[in-house]
Amino acid sequence: MNGAGLLQFPTDYPIKVLGRPSAEFRARIHGIMLRHAPDLDVGRISERLSTNGSFLAISYVIRATSREQVTALAGDLSGCEQVLMVI
Repeated sequence: MNGAGLLQFPTDYPIKVLGRPSAEFRARIHGIMLRHAPDLDVGRISERLSTNGSFLAISYVIRATSREQVTALAGDLSGCEQVLMVI
């Protein structure tokens, strides 16, 4: 492996979280994000509701400082019972 395509840190890192739309879902996900990225810029958060309103995708762009940070964040998001998918 020559290292091509590997992330260089720090870097802007996009994360999308899919779940059922509710205030509790938003609050839980936001809490997890803040735990792993305390300098989260709320201006870099967007939401999109599915056409039929059944699903909510919340997209974040964080300033990731290490692979370990990204791995831990993805693990905590995936471990949340309200999260259906992390992209």
